[in-house]
Amino acid sequence: MNGQKVLLVDGMAILFRAYFATSFTGSIRRTSSGMPVNAVHGFVRYFMDAISKFDPTHVICCWDMGSKTFRTEQYDGYKSNRPAAPEDLIPQFDLVKEVVASFGVPNVGIEGYEADDCIGTLASRFKHHADVVVVTGDHDLLQLVDERVSIAIMKKGIGNYLVYSPAVLLEERGLTPLQVIDIKGLMGDTSDNYPGVRGIGEKTALKLIQEHGSIDVLLANLEAVSKTIRAKIEADIEMLHLSRQLATIRCDAPLDTQIDSCGWQYDRQLVLSKFEELEFKSLVALIS
Repeated sequence: MNGQKVLLVDGMAILFRAYFATSFTGSIRRTSSGMPVNAVHGFVRYFMDAISKFDPTHVICCWDMGSKTFRTEQYDGYKSNRPAAPEDLIPQFDLVKEVVASFGVPNVGIEGYEADDCIGTLASRFKHHADVVVVTGDHDLLQLVDERVSIAIMKKGIGNYLVYSPAVLLEERGLTPLQVIDIKGLMGDTSDNYPGVRGIGEKTALKLIQEHGSIDVLLANLEAVSKTIRAKIEADIEMLHLSRQLATIRCDAPLDTQIDSCGWQYDRQLVLSKFEELEFKSLVALIS
């Protein structure tokens, strides 16, 4: 199994990034029949760039399947602050999956779970056979970093990534992968809309976890922290445990995707006809 490398693509993160990177000008790319395709067009450029940069032997694209998940059942407010998707993006959710499928790449998602959980499950399954690279814009996924799992965080523009290994995560943030979860448990997450411990922000959370190593050790040594912080933690202890749970990516989602179903090889003719349908002339040069 040597020399195998699986690329796990965080589809939603890249599609949204592609949409907003091109829609801010106010003019949305459309086919001659008026179908919006700006996000799909941008997605293909990011996708092919990641393929050429990381040179995988296997590729899978993971998606969210609607807004109801086991996390919304645990906490009503989870992601409830998210605005609805822009109208021009909605028809592109299905279109992008058609494009991904034309490359022979499996589209993976499960009702009730987030794309992150699919990525976590596949990364923990495939790392025993292959090196795994996850392409995303989502820093939550840094908790999955491992000797065999790298997280490539997309930076501004196409082709810019900060690739996290355990060593880079330690150097860059002073954290281990598990501590990424504990930081979120303490400070909460405004974009996912759960509070953590009220009154504890990123700086304090970082300091507490670096001093104590984990939430569990911190809770066992509460008498060692200042009275103010102790009072905040004690007042919000249930929300602390819940926030930590919400922040934890599941690595046991019921997925049956196997490594031999996702080898990277595609029928150029299939991709070309999809590009032709979507009027992606300028992208033809990207497919050999």
